Amino acid sequence: MRSATDSPGAGGRGTPRPGRRFLAVLGVLITLVLGGAPPASAHPISTSAVLLDLGADEVTAKIELPLDELGSAFGRTYTPSNVLDPATITGLRSYVRAHMSATDPGDRTWVTTVTGGMVENIDGIDHLVLDATLTPSTGTVGDFTLDYDAVIDRLASHRVFVSARWGHSGDYTTLVMLSWQRQSVPVVSAAAPASTDGFLSAVQLGVEHISGGSDHLLFLIMLLLPAPLLAKRHRWVPRTDPRRAGWRVVHVVTAFAIGHSITLALGALGLVHLPTRLVESGIALSVLVSAIHAIRPLVRRGEVLIAGTFGLLHGLAFAALLGELDLSRANLVVTLLGFNAGIELTQLLVVALVMPSLIMLSRTVIYPYWRIGVAALGALLAAAWLAERTGITSTNPVEPVSDVLVDHPLVLAAGFAALALTAVTTQRIRASARPSG
Repeated sequence: MRSATDSPGAGGRGTPRPGRRFLAVLGVLITLVLGGAPPASAHPISTSAVLLDLGADEVTAKIELPLDELGSAFGRTYTPSNVLDPATITGLRSYVRAHMSATDPGDRTWVTTVTGGMVENIDGIDHLVLDATLTPSTGTVGDFTLDYDAVIDRLASHRVFVSARWGHSGDYTTLVMLSWQRQSVPVVSAAAPASTDGFLSAVQLGVEHISGGSDHLLFLIMLLLPAPLLAKRHRWVPRTDPRRAGWRVVHVVTAFAIGHSITLALGALGLVHLPTRLVESGIALSVLVSAIHAIRPLVRRGEVLIAGTFGLLHGLAFAALLGELDLSRANLVVTLLGFNAGIELTQLLVVALVMPSLIMLSRTVIYPYWRIGVAALGALLAAAWLAERTGITSTNPVEPVSDVLVDHPLVLAAGFAALALTAVTTQRIRASARPSG
């Protein structure tokens, strides 16, 4: 006979059901996010933009630099008033000019000038906007290489979107996202690209964005950790069925894809919008919840529910990125499809790199300890992000740890595979050496 606490209809006097526990934890965490966020604050992960206009005899550019990132790069606070101080703006022009150059196929360097200086509020964030002119030595604009690393040279987490249009009219086409790993556009064509080129550029942008986002990657990895835990033979060794584990991974990836695709489309079309800080804080929260679930399940098979629910927030972050590109409706559709395809390809690559080793390791006695240790590290990183993005702290002391996830993914995947292989081999050797009967 079941006790009252075992009854499906048991209320508040019994032990809370896992689903209610999940909702309770989620509610508390969301309250902390909303309560901790200051009413007006800068985007914690701002990006720069370089908008190129290609003419017949010169290339002009509009450079958008977020003041919060400039302040972090130079160790000071920039405001809309003090950044336009004559000495300050002159120094920033010189800095950008020193970190922006163009060369033609003959390795001839173009003349670069940087002028102007005004503050614009873009997506709720104050940006310093500068004007630049790139003039070829031949007097005629042809294909060229653009090198640019302003702010990137000082902040490894910074990203720069480079877009271009031809003839000083029409829509901008996104060319590439620059980072500390990639600081140049190898070929900027003097001729407008075909529509297929725009799609492929968007695919590349999606791949680079999610592979460069340690929070997005960590969220997916935390959701993969419980996948092999289908049943237990005894206390510490899970009984793994690769087929069932594989299907669970499919469900997780599909739920996340559906969630972020919905809000990516709605957000990119301007139908849904949330403050950037709230979205970024919510993403940190998603990593924290998935890490807690990996340590101790909040709800049975809850990784699918978590993936779909928080996928909606991740989609809004992706949409905010596309919003910074100022695309037309026609261009937006192509970019949206390509960008989403890039995200899904990267997800599949992460699963392909991690899941075989995960299933192999789950057959050993060390997996529970390893799973809890990795999930605890994920929870620590997520808590630090959450504190920074809600304004509780001004810096993130564990950011270098999260950067390793982005900077060395193949090394980490290879190390994980080596660990899994070593653990399985050791366990088999011990099992064969154990006396029978």
